[in-house]
Amino acid sequence: MKSLRSSRSALALLPVLVVMWVHPLAFQATSTQTLVLTNAQVIDASGAAPYRAAIVVSEGKIASIERDGAGLPQGGRRIDLKGKFLLPGFIDAHVHIGDRMQARRALLSGVTTARSMGTSNFADVGLRELVRRGGIDGPEILAVGYHVRPGMSDAFFLDEPPLFEMMEGVQGADAFRRVTEANLSREVDFIKVVATDRAGLPETDPRRQITTLEELEAVVEAADRKGVPVACHAHGDEGARAAVLAGVRSIEHGTYLSDETLRLMKERGTFLVPTVAVVRDLTEADGDYDNPILRMRGRHMLPRVHSTVRRAHAMGIPIVASTDTGYGPRSLVRMGHDIQELILCGLTPMQALQAATVRAAELLGIADRTGRLKEGFEADLIAVEQNPLEVVDTLQDVLLVISDGRLVLNRVEQ
Repeated sequence: MKSLRSSRSALALLPVLVVMWVHPLAFQATSTQTLVLTNAQVIDASGAAPYRAAIVVSEGKIASIERDGAGLPQGGRRIDLKGKFLLPGFIDAHVHIGDRMQARRALLSGVTTARSMGTSNFADVGLRELVRRGGIDGPEILAVGYHVRPGMSDAFFLDEPPLFEMMEGVQGADAFRRVTEANLSREVDFIKVVATDRAGLPETDPRRQITTLEELEAVVEAADRKGVPVACHAHGDEGARAAVLAGVRSIEHGTYLSDETLRLMKERGTFLVPTVAVVRDLTEADGDYDNPILRMRGRHMLPRVHSTVRRAHAMGIPIVASTDTGYGPRSLVRMGHDIQELILCGLTPMQALQAATVRAAELLGIADRTGRLKEGFEADLIAVEQNPLEVVDTLQDVLLVISDGRLVLNRVEQ
């Protein structure tokens, strides 16, 4: 079973149980059976061209890749993929999953690993534990708890009443350090700090820096002591530059980044998670955002973020795909859409696919076990009808999902 650490506190389950109920029988571990996937066209995310092979999945891992079929076991469940394309499951590096239905929607869309970038009540921490124990269907969750920002939500102070004096605002390096330590005490996998205002609220200015360099440094220092990386929300250039100087691992969004800041990111090995598809969502009716002011803002932001990604890619900055959605009932954004946007920004189809698999795994520190279709790696796999390197739209119609060796969706045999 997947785990970033060898053990987790039992207290991590308590927050999510406040907001969701799961039948006790659901906590029984789901066993994985041996699966033999035959007649697959394999895209392993290494950069190699597709090749025909059979894949054996056993005990949650890719046991073997058989190009000639000679080493296939006699037992196990066989699934004939009939020439369909098999590739690693998506790693959605920026989501907001806060309940089990959202987790299940993400999984059924092909997301087998997700970094949740902010929920109330530490719900993502609880979801992580429930998925690990086999209690619910969902992708592997990497949790951040709450955003660390000047205006923490009221829900945070209900979870952390000792910090009630900050309800009117978190200001200064010491205050940011204490809020970061509160998140770390829940054994989060990442810290998310907010350097600039949001784009998804009509009254905010996403360019405006709201967190100082000293405050950002305090967050990174506190997280470093626990060996936890920091991701930074930053649309505006000044806030993003301060975050890179402070030592964050990734810039999330990066809409208005200058060449100077991009060069600094290249020098320091900072990842870019541009969330382009959700900016496209701003420009359209319905979806996660449906507001005329935001539609006008999105029409200005979209060419700017395309420019940022194009320049970052030319500099060799690692780019990671994501949706920035909660996979709610109104959501219209999926990983296939962000992969399409990255291709529009100048990435090749293979590079865009790698942004959703191997590059994302590198960002999250899990590239030694997932993100590629490779013997010994976790069996996180999806299948689609056509070659996504030629017909990228096919990624929006996932036919098969295997997560951690468990078959959770099979439309191939319909």
